[in-house]
Amino acid sequence: MADMATTVAAPPPGASLLDRKMKKPSAWLSSSIVLVALLGGLGYIGFHIAQDLGNIVIVSIWPYLLLALALLIALGFEFVNGFHDTANAVATVIYTHSLEPNFAVVWSGMWNLAGVLASSGAVAFTVITLLPVELILQVSSGAGFAMVFALLIAAILWNLGTWWLGLPASSSHTMVGSIIGVGLANQLINAHTGTSGVDWEQATKVFKVLLISPIVGFGCAALLFLLSKALVKYPALYEAPKDNTPPPWPIRALLVLTCTGVSFFHGSNDGQKGMGLIMLILIGTVPTAYALNHAVSAHDVQDFIAASEQAGRILDRHVDTTGILGADARSEVTDYIRTKKIQPDTILALRELVEDLNHEVALYKEFKSVPPKDQTNVRNDMYVASEALRLMQKNHTPSFTPDESAALANYKGKVDKATKFIPGWVKVAVALALGLGTMVGWKRIVVTVGEKIGKEHLTYAQGACAELVAMGTIFAADNFGLPVSTTHVLSSGVAGTMAANRSGLQVSTIRNIAAAWVFTLPAAALLSGLLFWLFRRIS
Repeated sequence: MADMATTVAAPPPGASLLDRKMKKPSAWLSSSIVLVALLGGLGYIGFHIAQDLGNIVIVSIWPYLLLALALLIALGFEFVNGFHDTANAVATVIYTHSLEPNFAVVWSGMWNLAGVLASSGAVAFTVITLLPVELILQVSSGAGFAMVFALLIAAILWNLGTWWLGLPASSSHTMVGSIIGVGLANQLINAHTGTSGVDWEQATKVFKVLLISPIVGFGCAALLFLLSKALVKYPALYEAPKDNTPPPWPIRALLVLTCTGVSFFHGSNDGQKGMGLIMLILIGTVPTAYALNHAVSAHDVQDFIAASEQAGRILDRHVDTTGILGADARSEVTDYIRTKKIQPDTILALRELVEDLNHEVALYKEFKSVPPKDQTNVRNDMYVASEALRLMQKNHTPSFTPDESAALANYKGKVDKATKFIPGWVKVAVALALGLGTMVGWKRIVVTVGEKIGKEHLTYAQGACAELVAMGTIFAADNFGLPVSTTHVLSSGVAGTMAANRSGLQVSTIRNIAAAWVFTLPAAALLSGLLFWLFRRIS
């Protein structure tokens, strides 16, 4: 917390009362807010975990020790993500003296928390689809835990290294690189079994977003800055901060607003990256409580049964009559997910899965009534069926009519509601880790963003334009369920405004940021791949 102990200079004699209040140390206030949020959050988490695990008979303490360790590492990633990435959100308000540092990091942390709580979970499950399907289905095995530990530890180590050097590298980029490393290592280790590695189709979609986001940040921020200069005739907006004097209140309000928006959307996007992995950990260690969504109502279950019957009839129309159902329908459908190639028995196996799920759910009436020993199997069947339908709809193979596609999409939505869920306490835990991380370690990144990208100091307008573009880009990525780099968008946005203002760019900083961007993915992949190999050797 050393970075929070900031010495605040006295305000100038002519400063307003508001200026004086803003420049007074407010550690007691920010500490009180943090303490209340922390105690409330821990109480909420503890209550709901006890409620979830209350009816489970403890046979061995080992799974719970493994769960605690895995959750600690996963939340550690979100904590590091907080002080590594969210520093970008507070950079402008701290650098421009719009908010006192102690208050700024708490303010940003609270809005990160709000963003996490408001998130849909779509990004979390997009990240999960990058992982090898065999490891997802066997997450409770040694290979599954090796996967989770390897990619999280690799991401933490790379994030800490780039933070120490003060480089605005991307946690999103790091996580994707770690996942690719695990996928490649899994494929190499099990080359003779035909196991899957990276889902390159999904990975390419994420690559495109990570590649385009810095270009969007640079270009849009530059255009927005030029537009504001042409339309907004307010000279103070285009000045750089002077000493410790806060900007006029309209500028301060603008910068606080953009800081709030970036913090909220950062939480809503980046906070989800750890959620999906935490759900894999929970499913692997305590499947009885977390394999299926026990919050689904009896009415929703009846809708699921009706949608299942309709989906079964539709698939029956497209069954290849030359196909012969093998011993294991799930394995047949899993092979399709891995290869993306329809075989004569693929639709037959998928129909069998859908009908089996329908009969099983109809038998027990509620997901929470499914026997503990069957919860993992039911979830895996649902996951495989959902992924297969996603790929078939995307590839238009087989050729479904519009009405059939709509009915299958409805069925997939019912399945996803049962399997792709995030308990409220997981969101609170991630939000607290991300928020607390925001409150430490921010200074290195703030100095880079504020002073080392351009040859001239960042002006108020430049900071506001860069953050407005970051807000919009992350919001758009959230709607498409894609991970995006707050760091890349914001730092490239600052560079764009510097170029538009003809302020000049510091080549050494741009080169270092670009090098971090280029090397993050292969470095994280190599690190996670080696860790996965090591963990598989000892597991």
